[in-house]
Amino acid sequence: MHVVATAGHVDHGKSTLVRALTGMEPDRWAEELRRGMTIDLGFAWTRLPGGETVAFVDVPGHERFVPTMLAGVGAVPAVLLVVAADEGWRRQSAEHLAAITALGVTHGLLVLTRSDLAEPAVAEAQAREQLSRTALRDVESVAVSAVTGDGLDGLRGALSRLVSGLPLPDREDDVRLWVDRSFSITGAGAVVTGTLTGGAIEAGDVLSLPSGREVRVRGLQSLGQGHQRVEAVSRVAVNLRGIERQDVRRGDALLTPASWHSTTDVDVRVLAPAPQAMRAGAHLTFHIGSAAVPARVRPLGEDILRLRLASSLPLRIGDRALLREPSNHEVVLGVTVLDPWPPALIRRGDARRRGHDLAGLEGRMDVDSELRRRGIVSSVLLRRLGAPADLPEPLAGDWLVDADLQQRLRVRATEHLAEHRRSHPLEPGMATGALADALGLPDAALVPALLPDGLVVTGGLVLSRDQPSGLPAAVQQGVDTLRIDLGEHPFAAPEATRLRGLGLGRRELAAAARAGELLVLDDGIVLLPDAPQRARESLSGLPPTFTVSQARQAWQTTRRVALPLLELLDRTGVTVRLPDGLRELAG
Repeated sequence: MHVVATAGHVDHGKSTLVRALTGMEPDRWAEELRRGMTIDLGFAWTRLPGGETVAFVDVPGHERFVPTMLAGVGAVPAVLLVVAADEGWRRQSAEHLAAITALGVTHGLLVLTRSDLAEPAVAEAQAREQLSRTALRDVESVAVSAVTGDGLDGLRGALSRLVSGLPLPDREDDVRLWVDRSFSITGAGAVVTGTLTGGAIEAGDVLSLPSGREVRVRGLQSLGQGHQRVEAVSRVAVNLRGIERQDVRRGDALLTPASWHSTTDVDVRVLAPAPQAMRAGAHLTFHIGSAAVPARVRPLGEDILRLRLASSLPLRIGDRALLREPSNHEVVLGVTVLDPWPPALIRRGDARRRGHDLAGLEGRMDVDSELRRRGIVSSVLLRRLGAPADLPEPLAGDWLVDADLQQRLRVRATEHLAEHRRSHPLEPGMATGALADALGLPDAALVPALLPDGLVVTGGLVLSRDQPSGLPAAVQQGVDTLRIDLGEHPFAAPEATRLRGLGLGRRELAAAARAGELLVLDDGIVLLPDAPQRARESLSGLPPTFTVSQARQAWQTTRRVALPLLELLDRTGVTVRLPDGLRELAG
C-alpha cells in the first residue's frame, strides 16, 4: 500500500476529487457535508491501474484548521497538492506548501482540479512559480474535473508513476505509529488509526505509549479489512487491549517498547531562520507526526535552537518537524532534530559552546560522529536515537567509548592513581568507584577496560599486576619475611620487637590487613590470613569439648596468642564457648 495526503485550500474540490477517485466519502461529519468544508482528517483508498493500492489522507484547507492539516501530512511520504483552476494559488496553498516543504516531503503531484470551470494554465503557472523554490519543483501536474471525469484516468496513471518512485520503507524498523484518530467500538474497546511508515505490527504485539505504558494489539485492520500483520507503508486501525479510548488521543504514538527515547528537551536546526521565532523565550508549537506540543525557545546559534517541550515526545536524530506561531496559525519554520538527548546548559557560556558543537551536524545519525561528540554513550541509547543495529562492540557492559577519549582517559587514570599512591601510601589501591568519579565515568564497570597496562582490578581496588597487594615495596618485603617466619609455625605470632625490626608498625600492619596479607588480632597479635582455617583443622583432633590449654597445645603457641584466636573463632561461629568455660567446635 501507498499513502498520500491531499492538501490545498479548496476543501470541496479536494474532497470531491477523492470521492471521484475512490468512490468513498472522505468527509465523515455532517457539518463537513453541510458546509462543504473539510474540518477533520478524512480517509479513502483505491486500486490503481497497475494494481497498486493507494490510500488518501484528506486534510483541511481552511486556515483555522492548520493544526489538523499538519497532523495529516506529518506522517505521509507523498502529497497531492490540489489547486483549483478557477481560483488559482491562494494563501492557504502557500501555507500547505510551506508545511510540506518544511517536513521534507519530496514526492508529490500537482493536481489542477475544477478544470471544467476555468482553463487551468493560469493556475498551473502560479503554482509552478511557487513550487520552483521547493523540492517539488519538478513534480508532474494533472488537470482534472471531478464533476465531468475529465483527466481522472490521467491522474490515476500519474499516481501509479508517483508511488512506483517512492522509497521503499524499512519493514524491520522500530514502530512509531502517530495516532491521528482515537475511538471505541462496542465489544472491541479502544481503536486508534494512523499511517505506519516503518516496521510492522502483528496482532498480539505489545506496544508502548511515550509514557512507557504498555498495551497489547488485539486486532488490526487496513483499508477496512482485518489482518494478522500490517507492514509499512499502510493506513492501519489498531484495536488495543488494556486501555480506554480516552487514554490515547491524537498526537500520541504507539511504539516498539524500549526502542525510543522520549524527551522534553531537544536541540534542532531551523531550515529558514525567522527572527520572531528565534528570540529567547518565544512560545511556539512543535508539530511532528500528528503531535502538536507547546515549546519554549532558547537560541544556541544562528540557526540552532534548544526547545523545551511541554510534554515528552519520542524523537530521533534526523526527524523533521515544524514550529508554528499558535496565535496566527501560520507555519513559521521547519526544523531538523539534531539531538533529542542534549546535555543540560548550566554554566555561563554553555549555550554558545553547545551551538558551536552542533554547528557542523547534518541532522542524520552517524555513529562515529555521535561517539566523538558524546565521548561515552550507551549502545542502548544510541539505538533509541536511531543508530543501526550493527553498532561497534561495547567497551564494557553496553558502553561505547570514543577511541581518542579512551587514550586520554588512560593517561588521566595513570595520573590519578599516582596521586593516590602519593597521598595514601599505605592503602592497597584506589577504589574503582573513586577512580570512576575522578574520571567522570558514568559506570565503574568501565574502569578495568580503561586501565593502563600493568594495572588490574581486584576486590574493587585498582592494583599493580606486579604488586597485587598494593602495599609499598618496603612493607611488602616485611610481610613476605613474616610469611617465611610463620610458614613452619603458623601460630607463633612474632613479638613487637620482631615486627619493628621488619618495619611493620601499627599503620603498616593495618594496611597489610586491609590488603588481606595479614591477620591482626587484638593486642598486636599478627598471623597469616589462613590462620583461622588452620586453627580449626588442628582443633578437630581434640576431644569434643576442650580447654584453652588444650587448644594452645594443639596450636603449639602461647596463651597470649591462643586467647584472642579463640575469641575470633567464637565470634565467627567456628567454636562455641560453653557455660563451664570449655569450648566445642560448632556444627
